[in-house]
Amino acid sequence: MFDFLIQGFEVALTPMNLGLAFMGALLGTLFGALPGIGPINGIAILMPLAYTLGLPAESALILLAGVYTGSEYGGRMSSILLNVPGDAGAVMTTLDGHPLAKKGLAGPALGLSAVSSFVGATIAIIGLTLFAPMLAKVAVMFGPAEFFALMVFAFASMAVMMGKDPIKTGIGAVLGVLIAMVGVDSGTGVLRYTFGMAELYDGVDFVVMIIGLFAISEILLMLEHAHHKDSSDKMPPIGRVMVSLKEVLHCKWAMLRSGVIGFIVGVLPGTGASVASAVAYTTEKRLSDKDNTFGTGNMRGLAAPEAGNNAAAAGSFVPMLTLGIPGSGTTAVLLGALMLYNITPGPMMFSERPEVAGGLIASLYIGNIMLLLLNLPLAGVFAKVLTIPRWTLVPGIAILAFVGVYQLHSNLMAIYMMLVIGLFGYALRKLGFSLAPVILGYVLGGLMEDNLRRALSISGGDPGILLQSGISVGLWIAAVLLLVLPWLVPKVLPRKALVDA
Repeated sequence: MFDFLIQGFEVALTPMNLGLAFMGALLGTLFGALPGIGPINGIAILMPLAYTLGLPAESALILLAGVYTGSEYGGRMSSILLNVPGDAGAVMTTLDGHPLAKKGLAGPALGLSAVSSFVGATIAIIGLTLFAPMLAKVAVMFGPAEFFALMVFAFASMAVMMGKDPIKTGIGAVLGVLIAMVGVDSGTGVLRYTFGMAELYDGVDFVVMIIGLFAISEILLMLEHAHHKDSSDKMPPIGRVMVSLKEVLHCKWAMLRSGVIGFIVGVLPGTGASVASAVAYTTEKRLSDKDNTFGTGNMRGLAAPEAGNNAAAAGSFVPMLTLGIPGSGTTAVLLGALMLYNITPGPMMFSERPEVAGGLIASLYIGNIMLLLLNLPLAGVFAKVLTIPRWTLVPGIAILAFVGVYQLHSNLMAIYMMLVIGLFGYALRKLGFSLAPVILGYVLGGLMEDNLRRALSISGGDPGILLQSGISVGLWIAAVLLLVLPWLVPKVLPRKALVDA
């Protein structure tokens, strides 16, 4: 394990990769600070640019992972200062973060959130280092039937824990699977959902899908609300940002508990930072809110969700790297980035491409320290991003989206398809659907179909192979329990607490 980590640091400490880690941390903080942009849009915009610049796979992943973790740091700024979450994972931060800002403690709140984010992410990265190689060794025993059962479990986790409405979550996942089916069937050569268009024979390109679904739909939402008055003029004064040692020590157990909770939740496929922050906050409220002050500006109420959501962000790399199953919507995008480089995430990646897996894990340590050093003294500078008017922000995002897709494909059809998918994503968001299940269904759909076909091919068409091994049976039982228990026994899995975010 330590040899693997040393090899990873040899990759991550090269001058180019150090620079990319810093750039990812900086851009991620900026993307996270802007309400509505978040990690998925940031990665979607930068991914085609990184690919067309010819960056090696490990360097591109270091950059994009830096954007992901940086966005989790940056999302707290608008939550604390404006009561507007930067992304779904920062919703719980508003409950105590903004009341602290209204009390004149905006600076200390920003400082404490940075320290909490650092502690939570550090716990999760250590967990990733310890458990990912061991889980990869276990995952080598997985065959097609086990991987199919694992993906069923991932969809069950997603339906229960992602979003407020499990029915809409399930519909979104099915839509993603249907989009993944577009193109020529690799097994039979039959055309599926192409409507006679030759451009769809190869399916819907991942980059076009991601940028259209997230970036274009976000642009349309920004334009819809462009006439609303900016809330930047209501930003409270920040003052001192350096949090005191006494304030940190007061919240130490909240940070440690929430970091562990966030890591465990992040490892579960389909959950993500929003679920982790909700579970961390509700757990801490039950344990330490003796005076009923949570929600009125309690430091522990701020520290818990911040440690939880950053731990979940790092924890979600575990299923992505070891099983090829994204732990969140953002790691689904990172999974697609690996596929752009013809790298198959999973247990064999640790032996076949150790520079990619090791370099990524090592870069998370480095990027986490960079983020703390950036966010403690420069929180006031980053907060100025919140004053950028929409009329300059929207064209900038649009230009990056169009240039990224055109550079990758040099084809106007890809632009048109991106716009169509953007309108589709906008319609889903207006109807109250979360887009994360759609992209998870898109990524997992093809893998699920391939593994089912391989399993049935091995058994000569006998579906009993799906229940032959103990691993498969255990995953099927876990999937059924996840779907049934929250409805039959609400106290066993407090579903409301999990989806409040």
